[in-house]
Amino acid sequence: MTERPLDLDAIRAFVRIAELGSFTRAAEAMRTTQAAVSLKLKRLEERFGCRLIERTPRYVQLSAQGAAFLDHARELLAVHDRALAVFAGARQRLTIGISDHVAGPELPALIARMNAQDPQLLIEIRIGSSGDLLQSFDRRELDTVIVRLEAGRDDGEIITEEKFGWFAAPGWQYRAGEPLPLATMAEPCGVRAMAGRLLDAANVPWTEIFVGGGVAAVAAAVMAGLGVAALAPRMLPFGAVEVGPKLGLPDLPRLPVLLHSRVKDGRPRDALAALSAAFRSVVRG
Repeated sequence: MTERPLDLDAIRAFVRIAELGSFTRAAEAMRTTQAAVSLKLKRLEERFGCRLIERTPRYVQLSAQGAAFLDHARELLAVHDRALAVFAGARQRLTIGISDHVAGPELPALIARMNAQDPQLLIEIRIGSSGDLLQSFDRRELDTVIVRLEAGRDDGEIITEEKFGWFAAPGWQYRAGEPLPLATMAEPCGVRAMAGRLLDAANVPWTEIFVGGGVAAVAAAVMAGLGVAALAPRMLPFGAVEVGPKLGLPDLPRLPVLLHSRVKDGRPRDALAALSAAFRSVVRG
């Protein structure tokens, strides 16, 4: 008796759930519904006669059988995609700009997920400030940008929102009576402008002690003990401490991450959906 062939869509759903740790995120990445993803997984599990994913209201994780199958599932999808690529013709290109305040240490893993979504898609990524990237997008130099909220624009799709705080090195001490030493990114930077406005509104004297060309440089200045910076927790090395409440600094709002794109369908849009879902999974603060 011939075994029934495996359903590739169901395998893809299983891999997305395993990678993103969420049925909801997997559905977003596949541009479908959570119910459809759950049904695909159920059919795959029925086909194998075992649970691949253990799920409770609080967590989603691989079963022992699911962990054993995951690499094989990825390999099967990769072989399938390579077979289709023989007839796909010229490779499609997707140019993406990502704000330095958004990219974060997870960027290599996120790019890997986009590549896994479509290995034949040529992805070009540029890192910069939100303002500069939006100008490039408006000049049609970029297909898509993922940026922080920019004043005067309301044409982006909110991917997620992220917590911000005032961070310093563990041993850093504020000198009473002196302006707050601030490490910031160079202009134009929306986070820099927001931090300055909030400090001015709260009548907190401040001065720029360090201006960096990127978030990594600002984080390094913070950990070197130069001063305080307004950053998302995931952007800082382990050990940085939040000093806002202790110093009486104004609360920083949760800042949205927005997607601006002219890509509406096809393989590039599927890759962007996977990237958006991945961002939601890493930005949990």
